[in-house]
Amino acid sequence: MQLSVIVPVYNMGAGGKLRYCMDSLLGQTFSDMEIIGVDDASTDDSLVILREYERDFPGKVRVVASPVNRRQGGAKNLGLQAASGDWIGFVDSDDWVAPDCYEKLLARAASTGADMVGCDYCLVSEHCPAPQAREKGTVVRNNSLDQTGKLDLEGHRKLFLRPGSMVIKIYKGEVIRKNGLDFPEGIFYEDNCAGSVWSLYFSHFEKVEEPLYFYYQHAGSTVHYITEQKCLDRVRAGELLWEECRKRGAAENFGPELEYRFTEIYYVITLFSYLQGVRRPKLSFVKKLRRGVEERCPEFEKNPYYLQNTGPEEKKLIALQGRWNGGFFWYYRLKLLVRRLKAKAGSGR
Repeated sequence: MQLSVIVPVYNMGAGGKLRYCMDSLLGQTFSDMEIIGVDDASTDDSLVILREYERDFPGKVRVVASPVNRRQGGAKNLGLQAASGDWIGFVDSDDWVAPDCYEKLLARAASTGADMVGCDYCLVSEHCPAPQAREKGTVVRNNSLDQTGKLDLEGHRKLFLRPGSMVIKIYKGEVIRKNGLDFPEGIFYEDNCAGSVWSLYFSHFEKVEEPLYFYYQHAGSTVHYITEQKCLDRVRAGELLWEECRKRGAAENFGPELEYRFTEIYYVITLFSYLQGVRRPKLSFVKKLRRGVEERCPEFEKNPYYLQNTGPEEKKLIALQGRWNGGFFWYYRLKLLVRRLKAKAGSGR
């Protein structure tokens, strides 16, 4: 088997989303592939739908049913254990791919010798065929061309800092198995950790400059709201990235990159998304974030990647927090309130 595509599934039976995803995979122009649907203890009819596909497409669709919910990372790990393909890909169960997606990705791998290949993607608010989706959606350039080619130390640094989305890539299975690569389980932002860790083990990255993957966005999508639990999950993803890289010896060659990537995930993104998105933010949570980043990276504000990539307003606010947690907390909350009132007044005109 040349390719295994893993589809983690949790409660995606409604609205035809799971069927649209599965049909897009079965409609691929590349045929030497298996589709592994992993049901993560769904409470709707997702498993029933997957079993229908397994029955109707024997040898093409395989189903793994988890008795307990392990979140996306755990479901992906079950898929990795079941996968037999030379190459491994992932698709979220409410997304879909263009008919020639995997043919093009594998062709690029064959022509270049790459062991990891990606493409661009398109944000779309309705399920529709690839040509219409590209017209209606917003194309996102995932990864840049200066990250491609055979990866020397500098190339690995670039990918570690900006690994890009994992669902729009295919990975050589031999590299995954040899290095024991997997995903954190039980948290929401598993890719925040895994994307950077995985990038260290591949020797040649290429991409197809075309949106071949379609990412479904809708009003109820989990990307549109922030909860304290999601912020805790992102904190945990940062902690796991820090621990895993140090365990694997990556800190020796990627010290500044690890420090910045940890600071970005654990602290900067979490801090501002928490204050902007959680209805009743707590000063104690904000203090905990600052304490956690300072314990691991006491001079993170001098990191060259932090200085280069963090916005000037964010730097000033973070510096204020370093001097006075409470002052920063209430100042930023007042700033957000004023901003929202102005936006509300503007929309009423």
